[in-house]
Amino acid sequence: MSKSMWQNTSFNCGNCNNSLTGHRYVNRDSNHYCLKCYEKLFAFPCEHCHKKIGTDVKDLSFNNKHWHDVCFNCSKCMKSLVDQQFTQKGDRIYCAQCHKETFLGKCDLCRQHFDPGDKKMEYKGQNWHERCFTCKQCRKPVGTGSFVPKDEGVICQTCYEDRFAKKCDKCKRVIAHGGITYKDTPFHKECFLCTHCKRELAGDRFTSKDYNPYCINCYGDLFAKKCAHCTKPITGQGGTKFVSFEEKSWHSDCFNCSGCRTSLVGKGFTAEGGRILCPDCTNREAADNYR
Repeated sequence: MSKSMWQNTSFNCGNCNNSLTGHRYVNRDSNHYCLKCYEKLFAFPCEHCHKKIGTDVKDLSFNNKHWHDVCFNCSKCMKSLVDQQFTQKGDRIYCAQCHKETFLGKCDLCRQHFDPGDKKMEYKGQNWHERCFTCKQCRKPVGTGSFVPKDEGVICQTCYEDRFAKKCDKCKRVIAHGGITYKDTPFHKECFLCTHCKRELAGDRFTSKDYNPYCINCYGDLFAKKCAHCTKPITGQGGTKFVSFEEKSWHSDCFNCSGCRTSLVGKGFTAEGGRILCPDCTNREAADNYR
C-alpha cells in the first residue's frame, strides 16, 4: 500500500479491535482476528485435557471431536495414535492391540485374540476363529454349514452321515427323519415294502416269512393254509381263530356241520368222505343208510 492508503485503512482485530499491524492473525469468514481472540472464539477444546487447541499446535479431529496431537493417545496404554490405526469405543479411543485385548476376546481353541473383522463362531457360550471351529473327524472348518454335537465337539454334516447316521438297509441313503426299524434293521418308510407286491407296509399290518416282510394279503395267498370250506387263506392275524383236523383247516366261522350247518367248534363230530357232521346228522344218515 501507499503511505496514504495505509493510514486510511483500518487493519484491526474483528473482535477486540486492536491493531493487527505487525502481529500474527487469522482470517475467518472475511474477518481478521488476533490469535488470542481467534482461540477464544473458534478454537476447539481438546477431548483429553479440555484445554483450547491453539493455532500453534496440530488439531486432530475424528467424529466431530478434537485433540491436541500430543493428547491423541490410546485410552488404555497411552501410546500416541498419530498416524496409527485406532478404534473408538464409547467416548474413548484405543489402539488396535488394546481394542482387541479389551473388547474382542480370545478364541477358546488357539487362545489368540480376535482381530477386527474376524468371523467369530459362537456355540454353547464359547467362541472360535472360523479357522479354529473344525469338525472332529475331518478337521475341516465347519463355517456356517450344518453340524451335529458329538462328545464335547462338533461333526460336520458330511462326516456325521458317513460315520454315524442311520442308513436305510435297502437304498443305503441316510435316514434323516422318521424311518422304520424291522429286526434291528433301519429302513425309510418308502423303502419298507412287501416282498411280493412291493406295496408300502408303513402303518399297515404285515408278517414275515424267512425274515422277509409280506403284507397280510400276499402272505395269505403265498403261504397260509386255505380253509377247507371257503378256500380263503387262514392267516391267524387280527385274532382270527381256526380249527385243524388231520391235514385240513377251517376258519372257526366255517367249521360247521355239512348237514345242518350247526357250528362244530368245541363239539364232537365225524368226518365222512370229506364232510364233517354233528352227532345228530351222523346218526340220521346212518339210520337212512340202514333202511
